[in-house]
Amino acid sequence: MSVGPAKIVRIQAWIGIAFFVTSIGCVPRSENEVVLYVSADREFAGPILDSFERSNEPTTIARQFDIESTKTVGLVTRIIEEGKRPRSDVFWNSEILHTIRLQKAGLLRSRRWKIPSDWPKELKASDGTWVAMAGRARVLLVNTDQLSDPKDWPNSVMDLSNSKWKGKCGLPFPMFGTTTTHFAVLAGHLGDEKAEAWFREVASNAVVLSGNKQVAQAVASGELAWGLTDTDDALVEKENGMKVAMIFPDQLPDQLGALLIPNTVAVIDRGPHPIAAGKLADFLISQKTEERLTMGNGAQFPIWPGASKDSAMRTQGEKSVRWMKVDFEAVAKNWDSWSPKLRAIFQK
Repeated sequence: MSVGPAKIVRIQAWIGIAFFVTSIGCVPRSENEVVLYVSADREFAGPILDSFERSNEPTTIARQFDIESTKTVGLVTRIIEEGKRPRSDVFWNSEILHTIRLQKAGLLRSRRWKIPSDWPKELKASDGTWVAMAGRARVLLVNTDQLSDPKDWPNSVMDLSNSKWKGKCGLPFPMFGTTTTHFAVLAGHLGDEKAEAWFREVASNAVVLSGNKQVAQAVASGELAWGLTDTDDALVEKENGMKVAMIFPDQLPDQLGALLIPNTVAVIDRGPHPIAAGKLADFLISQKTEERLTMGNGAQFPIWPGASKDSAMRTQGEKSVRWMKVDFEAVAKNWDSWSPKLRAIFQK
């Protein structure tokens, strides 16, 4: 059967379309959606994301939150597993170490961020793949019924290994969330040998719970005399009228200073909605968004240079805190070697 010239042209056209679709992998998706993986607490993140949707209609955010027990790690594992076929566009991480792991794995897109030129060097990626914003402090929460005299209170994270507190102090499992970052930082400051010895002492001395919230609750209930947690979880117990006091640790001249752990925002490389991803990322690291985090119930601390509004934490009487100096990218380099060691030490 012969084929006419017109039919040949139509066949060639369909072949061309099929080749084009095959070459790009799929038909381009609508930019009216952006997929966000977020480990920040839903109660703080939700209203901010709702605000983005209202001001960027008809764009909607498909939100994937992490669960408390695997804070951050679950979403990071998911991003790594998706690899070259990412399903997410943006990652809003409530800490920083695992964001840098994704940076080192080549899974984040380098971009120009809409931030001032005097942004703190240690709080933005050297290759432009992430930016830090609004941070929570690592604090000690004390039960004031058990420890009524401030002279008896611990003043350092290092007190977790002090035998006088055996079974009376607690910390979150250090493989998840901000405690992961905290212990990686401490490992960098102490050095491998001293850090491993101290971690073993802590594991045998302190009570290990699943997360920051659980530590704060255990202190508030009197199950523990004191524990290591974050400012937002500590504030919940204070505002609930529990008999607790919050301490910013390591403030003496010979101590390291308190650790501030920022949120981080990154765009996933080759994500399905690159244009909407850029808009959402710039919205999340804006000064307006940071102000909502610092003035809200989480009372996070601002990072924006010359921030016009300070943390609501200042209303708690905390006027000045000496912060630990940290090169987070340098700290993250050693995480792969420390991760199995910490798991072996603290997994009981």
